[in-house]
Amino acid sequence: MSITRRQFTAGMGQAAVLASMGLSAPALGNSKAKVVVIGGGAGGATAAKYISKGGNGAVDVTLIEASKSYITCFHSNLVLGGMKTMENITHSYDALGSKYGIKLVHQHAAGIDRNARRISLADGSTVEYDALVLSPGIDLKYDSVPGWSKADEEKMPHGWKAGPQTLLLKQMLDATPDGGVIVMLAPPNPYRCPPGPYERVSMMAHTLKRAGKTKCKIIILDPKDKFSKQALFLEGWEKHYPKMVEWLGKDIYEKIVKVDPSTNTVETSFETYKNAALVNVIPAQMAGAIARDAGLADETGFCPVNPETMQSKMDPNIYVIGDACGGGDMPKSAFGANSQAKVAVAAICEKYAGAAHRETSFNNICWSIIDDGDAVKVGGRYIPQDGKIASASSFISKTGEDAGVRKMTLDENLGWYDAMIGDTFL
Repeated sequence: MSITRRQFTAGMGQAAVLASMGLSAPALGNSKAKVVVIGGGAGGATAAKYISKGGNGAVDVTLIEASKSYITCFHSNLVLGGMKTMENITHSYDALGSKYGIKLVHQHAAGIDRNARRISLADGSTVEYDALVLSPGIDLKYDSVPGWSKADEEKMPHGWKAGPQTLLLKQMLDATPDGGVIVMLAPPNPYRCPPGPYERVSMMAHTLKRAGKTKCKIIILDPKDKFSKQALFLEGWEKHYPKMVEWLGKDIYEKIVKVDPSTNTVETSFETYKNAALVNVIPAQMAGAIARDAGLADETGFCPVNPETMQSKMDPNIYVIGDACGGGDMPKSAFGANSQAKVAVAAICEKYAGAAHRETSFNNICWSIIDDGDAVKVGGRYIPQDGKIASASSFISKTGEDAGVRKMTLDENLGWYDAMIGDTFL
């Protein structure tokens, strides 16, 4: 399966929904529904844009996002690999305000009063809503790795929220001497971007190889028995970076006993890695604090939703999309967040703008770049089933593929990124 910019913007993730909605007169008479979106990432910004486009004049849209620009986590690994710059993955919200009439509030959303349908902002002001789309992304569980805490993320960076952490990780990677050891602590399921840690390892090895540092070693300590695209990554590492990458599952190293940021040491039940050149700690994850504090998360740390509409199972006036939601079989990805956003948009526009009901389905594709001209992908279609988002079909790149196929997959990935940014922010 391949994808073009036209296909993405016209069809993937229900992007065609709004174009085909038979919108009627506003359902609320002369008053406009107040729809507020918290979080301006791939899910939230998409939702704000398409609710404004599809609201038929019946909806006022406010986007609450503390940052004035968005740095994409997707393709941030390419900054480590020297294939993109931070400027390439940084995008403005300006068009959402100027082109679509969305009110942009660049403040931190401090809390949600669900009974009053009111959001408190950092400056003490409040914003009321009829419907709330919540897309706060993930928070890191800083206590999930013994010896590591938020205070240590400057010495042992996670890089799992793009921005200064990405630059820090890049600086440490570039400073790694030939023969230096890099240790990555991969996260347990579920987490943002299942193939992400392994693409990151590929981009780290790519940078080291290009710098002639082929004696370096990257050790992956993984709490999982298997990982996304495992056969494809193992094949790629052997081909492009022989003897540079070693993956150890929990059956080998057993557990992380502790890390010592002061000496860059990682102690496991199997071996102790002392004075590593770089330790990349990617901890366990959970829904963003504002969702948890509002009582929208369950014991998993993520927010259960009605898969037909993305409405919270705790509060039907709130739609939770993206990494914060309990996505069932659907992985946490930018593509998935965009697709979930459009399901929520369809439900909101049906309720507040008289739009025709649409059948719900979701799509997702995750690409990973292993080396120059070598990219792989995995993806599928998802449907509501038995109260969750369930897999309906899937596909994955094959081992041993022709170089031309892999190059085409890489070009497809780069084209998707541009289409995604256009669909979300422009």
